[in-house]
Amino acid sequence: MKLKNIFIISGPSGAGEDSIINGLKQKMPINKIITTTTRKKRIGEKDGVDYYFISKREFKSKVNNGEMAEWALEYNNNYYGVTTKELQRVNSLDGVGIWKIEYKGVITAKKRFPGIVAILIMADSLKELERRIKSRETVDEEYITERMKYTRKWLKHKNIYDHKIINKRNQLDQAIDQVANIIYSYSDNAKQNN
Repeated sequence: MKLKNIFIISGPSGAGEDSIINGLKQKMPINKIITTTTRKKRIGEKDGVDYYFISKREFKSKVNNGEMAEWALEYNNNYYGVTTKELQRVNSLDGVGIWKIEYKGVITAKKRFPGIVAILIMADSLKELERRIKSRETVDEEYITERMKYTRKWLKHKNIYDHKIINKRNQLDQAIDQVANIIYSYSDNAKQNN
């Protein structure tokens, strides 16, 4: 399958990928690729909107049947991945497809879809990332330590990305504009709203 107008946006916890994706929606027609996961649904999340929530057994079955385009067992002992069917759904739509995945998924996606553009979103320092994670209401020290350890591992793979954007504190609009400009440079479909 050849992916057209699908872009990867990727970054560690606290980098601000969701805020950037929401900002992009104001500038261009966005279709979100929905990840399938085995983690429990959080309050306010909707199945088929935020994620497709399934059991580990069902996920493993999809892997064994060749239905997953990419997948990984993540730091929290849950599986995350995107089905080929989901990529086909977004690939058939007008507008721009945004695929939000972690670095392990980017490695797999780049092997499977060599032309896909991957954009890394990062804060200007690890200290700033930690501050952002701590500002969330539902985190404890163990979670923060785990996330920062994972982030350090993530940053060893920066070279897999085609573009790197620093989302500085209080400068979200600039980061959104930078990502939008990257997408505009590759995609005619992004220009439909401009």
